[in-house]
Amino acid sequence: MGRGWRGRGGWQQADLPPADDAAAWFAGRLPDGWFTGAPEVIVDREEITVVGTLPPLEGEFDDASRAAAESGRISRWREETRSERIEIARQAEHRYGRKVAWGASLGGTRELFTHLAVPVMTRLRQPERQVLDTLVAAGVARSRADALAWAVRLVGEHADAWLGELREAMAKVDDLRSQGPDLS
Repeated sequence: MGRGWRGRGGWQQADLPPADDAAAWFAGRLPDGWFTGAPEVIVDREEITVVGTLPPLEGEFDDASRAAAESGRISRWREETRSERIEIARQAEHRYGRKVAWGASLGGTRELFTHLAVPVMTRLRQPERQVLDTLVAAGVARSRADALAWAVRLVGEHADAWLGELREAMAKVDDLRSQGPDLS
């Protein structure tokens, strides 16, 4: 084991190395010219996702052609930067104890590469299961798992401001907790 943040019997979020400086670390570590500005860095317990905006396309495109050109440019960037991204991810994984996923955006196109789909176990009572089963029966989702993921995305889209405030409040609690007495 050795590092203290992995092991049998589960883990707690406090056992993970802090990733408060991840956005700054990536901003300093990424090669100049990859993105038009600082990348968006999203951190959770399992993964760090780095998404940067690529320089705009030159030339005139209709809507369908523009989407194809944006996707093609993102694909080219993905291939051209693969070896460097792997090395940067390896360093970040060592530093932060989390997998790193990459993505790029250009115009109206946003693509993520090799990001995790983490299983989440939950217990649902019959009324909640009926909601999922209705989504499956209606063809909105292929399975209960897909229906649950769909519902979580929907809540995330419609509760963004509230979730942001909740995350800020949690960060303040973490700050206060770290300033408290050392109980070890």
